[in-house]
Amino acid sequence: MDKKTGGARAYMGILLSGVLAGMMISVGGTVYLSVDSKVVGASLFSIGLFFVVSMRLWLYTGKIGYLFRGGHDYAAKLLLTLAGNFAGAFGTALLLRQTRAAANLVGRAAELSAVKLQDEPVSVFILAVFCGVLMYIGVNGFGVFELALGKYAAVFLAVAVFILSGFEHCVANMFYYSLAGVWDSGQAWLSMAVMVLGNSAGSVVVAEGYRAAQKLQDAA
Repeated sequence: MDKKTGGARAYMGILLSGVLAGMMISVGGTVYLSVDSKVVGASLFSIGLFFVVSMRLWLYTGKIGYLFRGGHDYAAKLLLTLAGNFAGAFGTALLLRQTRAAANLVGRAAELSAVKLQDEPVSVFILAVFCGVLMYIGVNGFGVFELALGKYAAVFLAVAVFILSGFEHCVANMFYYSLAGVWDSGQAWLSMAVMVLGNSAGSVVVAEGYRAAQKLQDAA
């Protein structure tokens, strides 16, 4: 196998992994919309990220923090990941709209989406920044903590806190927007772009800030 063919297969693998990650986050979003208790829903939503980190899937909000450490083609991999996440979220929403659960899920997704679409871009961006911070902490914590309890606590707390705080997660919102059927609105695409930028900024800033702090401490 030549390098060109091997590289193409690697990219296809990332795209497929991204689709699966989008589906897993959508499963979390589904259970969140299905229960009345926000606390219970936020707790159960974490199953989506559990699957992502356990299966080492490519989730944009879990990978963007490593932008400056990922190599020359990492940006291209991130774009494939984002496309895959969208496809997975959109496809899951499309399938669920054909089920008996649709009446409840679509209504709740529509209510949730309406709040997000009526928000100001600056507000959406800031809320997305803090979600990005939590996603990096959760995913990185799963990777660096040695004890299983620490690994899964990092994931669970990161997810529960971002949901209960009302922070914006771009992939989760891809699912909600798809379920609500709002992609015909330009505001939905603008809102999503702002969320992606906010998630990216939050993850990268905390990742690089932490790395810089560690280097300064090691040099002291």
